Parts: sequence; structure tokens; C-alpha cells
Amino acid sequence: MNASLESWLETARAAADAAAAVHVDAAGSVLADHARQKGTADFVSEVDEAAQRAALAVIHTRHPDHLVLAEEDDAPPALPTDGTPLWVVDPLDGTTNFLHGHPMHVASVGLAVGGAFVVGAVTCGPTGERWWAAQGMGAFKAPDATSSAQRITTSSPQSMARALIGTGFPFRDLEYLDVYMNQFLRVIRSTAGARRGGAAALDLCYVAEGRFDGFWEQRLSPWDFAAGVAIIREAGGMVTRVDGTEVTIDAGSILAGANPAFTAELKALLDG
Repeated sequence: MNASLESWLETARAAADAAAAVHVDAAGSVLADHARQKGTADFVSEVDEAAQRAALAVIHTRHPDHLVLAEEDDAPPALPTDGTPLWVVDPLDGTTNFLHGHPMHVASVGLAVGGAFVVGAVTCGPTGERWWAAQGMGAFKAPDATSSAQRITTSSPQSMARALIGTGFPFRDLEYLDVYMNQFLRVIRSTAGARRGGAAALDLCYVAEGRFDGFWEQRLSPWDFAAGVAIIREAGGMVTRVDGTEVTIDAGSILAGANPAFTAELKALLDG
């Protein structure tokens, strides 16, 4: 692994850990009534903002010449066209879960270079779990801060009927709801089940380590998926848009699967 990737990966892990530490410190002290609403069922709290400051402090200190796209930015930067590294940060994915004391929330830090997702790190404060990957290095998980990391790989589903699929509801973009509900019905009729946890970055890590065989969501922001795309691909999985096109740094749908064949089968099921 080249020196730049190694340095970037350490930064991603440190930034995700710094944000997750804010989650842990604030757990139980910030409730749903304390958050302001950005959109339909979409909230931001002082913890999101403090976690973002913590993550960005790590990134700016180590890589002051890099660009950052973070969820709570007031003025997102123009996407680079010259190969400048772009950090993509979700300081608290699963804010609604956090505000209700639900443990499925994480900090997610990804890095895109020239449009490629080359580094990802996700840290879950409540459980201590950490996932990370860098291009060409493989994907890894540590169950907590003191345990050794283990290389992770996606599952080997033998049939769609035995597969467990993760998903996310299109709560921000209700125009996708009818399409999504038809997809959801096809999935639950044809698989072992579907699960919606409320933190897409965590769901994508579950695909990478084989807890889920696949995942889809109709619309996600780049900070929701940047780290997860890098981690799944290094774990041996596949990530595209739901229509099968390439994932870019722009907001859009996400389809992930344990391997190309299973991803194609899941796409066909969603297509009906």
C-alpha cells in the first residue's frame, strides 16, 4: 500500500473515532426535543455539529490542502476536477436513532480521489465496533478499541430465498415511496427477510462483513455511502446504483451485494 493511502486511512480512522467519541460523551443528554428539523423526519442536533467539528479538526490538521464535503456544511465545496482528495464526512449517521437512545448510529469518513472511493472508516460509538478499508488493502473490522482487527469478507449467499437484505426507507424523498414499496414487497416475498436500521453507513458495513447479503436504498447523500462503498468493495462485494450504473460522488440510489452475481440477481428482483 502506498504511503498516501496509508496516511489517508489513518486519518479516516482517527476522524471517525473522534466523532464517535462525541456521540458516546453526549449519549442520553441530548433528546429528540433538543434537535431542529431540516426536513421530513430529518433532524440535526448539537451533537451532529460537535462531532463534525471533531472529525474535521483531525482532517484539517493532517491534510490542510484537501477538500471536505460534510453533512452539516452550510456551503459545500465545489467537487474537485483536478484529483484533489475530497473527504466525505457524516459526523452522525442515524441522528434520529441517537436522539432516542437507539444504538444504531455511527460516524462515517470516506475519501474520494478522482471520483474513486479509495478509503473508508466507520465507527459505532455504542458498540465500539470499527470498520475500515483502503483501496487494494482489504477490509477490516475491530470489535472494539482494544481488540485486534480481523479481515472481513462479504457473505456467500446460496439462494435469494435464504438471503437477508438491508434497506432504508425514502423518508426524505417521498416521491420514491410508491416505487420503493413495490420493491420492498418483492424483496420480503422472495428472501429470508429485510431489515431497516436507520443508519445506511452501518448497513453497508453489515454487507461488507456478511451480516447482510445485500442492501438497497432509493436515495442517499454521498456522506451516507462514501465510506461504505470503499469498505464493501475491498471486502469482495459490489456497489452500484439501483439501475446498475456506476456510483459517483453525487446523491443517488445505492445497490450493494455480496458479489456481482448476487447483486445482479437482487437488481432483477427490484426491477420486477
